[in-house]
Amino acid sequence: MAGTKTNGTAKVMLDAMSRSGWRITDQRRKLADIFSATEGYLSPKDVYEAMAVSYPGVSFDTVYRNLRLMSEMGVLEQFYSMDAGLKFKAACFHHHHHHLICTNCEKTLTFDYCPMEQEMRLPGNFKIMNHRFEVYGICEQCQKEQAGS
Repeated sequence: MAGTKTNGTAKVMLDAMSRSGWRITDQRRKLADIFSATEGYLSPKDVYEAMAVSYPGVSFDTVYRNLRLMSEMGVLEQFYSMDAGLKFKAACFHHHHHHLICTNCEKTLTFDYCPMEQEMRLPGNFKIMNHRFEVYGICEQCQKEQAGS
């Protein structure tokens, strides 16, 4: 991977890994590149197959462990689809937003409204450190396709 130009999203991901004490290996650089080049969600199998092209000896367990750690670090967003299982995508680092996720095609739309900005009466003097808000439904395009069939 020497000489590979890293785009902004990949750089932010690599910087976060470095701040967390991770060694920046060629494989981790490749992981960041895969997610920065993909707008949608990827399954662990999708990522493994993309990694195996450049690193045939990489194990699925290694890829999966890195995905989980990157998610915990906040550089990957994840969602669980009842049909397809756990999926990941690069986190947005530009502004706070939430997602509408199509359960048919997995298209993700962002929206800036944050329900957490409303007054909340949480039990037990609970202090919120972070949150995620996802709304699942059918996107406009899939609705049109379903209506046409």
